[in-house]
Amino acid sequence: MKATVMTEGVGTPQPPVRRPLALRPRAPLPPGRNHEHPLSSLGRLITRVIRPLQQTPPGKMLRQVLRRSCVLRKVTVELARGGPDLDGFRLALLSDLHVGFFFSEAEFAEVARQVSASSPDVICLVGDLVDHEPYELQWLSAGLSALRARECVVAVPGNHDYAADPDLVVFREVMNQSGVVPLWNRGMRLQRGSSSLWLAGVDDLSAGQPDLEAALSGVREDEPAVLLSHHPDLFCESAYAGVDLTLAGHTHGGQITWFGRALLNGRHHTQFGYWQGQHSADGAQLLVGRGVGVCVLPVRVAAAPEVLLIELRTSRKIPR
Repeated sequence: MKATVMTEGVGTPQPPVRRPLALRPRAPLPPGRNHEHPLSSLGRLITRVIRPLQQTPPGKMLRQVLRRSCVLRKVTVELARGGPDLDGFRLALLSDLHVGFFFSEAEFAEVARQVSASSPDVICLVGDLVDHEPYELQWLSAGLSALRARECVVAVPGNHDYAADPDLVVFREVMNQSGVVPLWNRGMRLQRGSSSLWLAGVDDLSAGQPDLEAALSGVREDEPAVLLSHHPDLFCESAYAGVDLTLAGHTHGGQITWFGRALLNGRHHTQFGYWQGQHSADGAQLLVGRGVGVCVLPVRVAAAPEVLLIELRTSRKIPR
């Protein structure tokens, strides 16, 4: 991972209002995607043709370019909800590894060690950990075991994980064996001093059954909620529900872009333009990471791979 660190700030003046979940708008299902078809047939075909090239000299060169271009981007998020003891709480966001496609088991382990060296409180894995082959799930163990966080490492699945393991039985077993907490459709409370944080996750919007009610069951009005969702379009629901911060991936930042526009990705990646970076609605915030790996084609153009290191700030005074 490149030593270059990019820093930016994200702020919100007022805490998002927590409205009744029963009245929330529902995120539209990605066109052409469901549990039976988590990936496109064309994408699978192209991947099958290109995959063998990753062990050739040109393929190895492409892998080196991708690894060298990966950046650790530091983001400061101002929360209007949350106690002072949460000030400085740090989350690392890892998404879209696609282990097995121009990203090896050893390369994942090395990225895991670098991320762990930043001493995050929580490491968040937001889906597409493997590309789509069942045997790739066994290649996750070394990297997952190398992840170290002060509190915990948590994960939600993506559509490519469903392609590899439709019932997520092996996926969940690999998470458990590596000490990673499977967090889809459930939440957990993290306590720091007198302050608490509700950390939750939902199932994948494309191939799973996200249950926001279950994920937020138990959250307190005075504590911030952080939600993990592989697909960013679920933000329309989480923002209405008053989730303070939603973390997502899936889009690869477009992966191949031209003047800020994604050339190869269709509306199944986002129907609201949540390609990368920061978005907000009604005081709620969304961060979309560009991810670490690639899929279908082993190149990125103006959408460099990244890991987000997010620092929460809760000590700012809110104007009255």
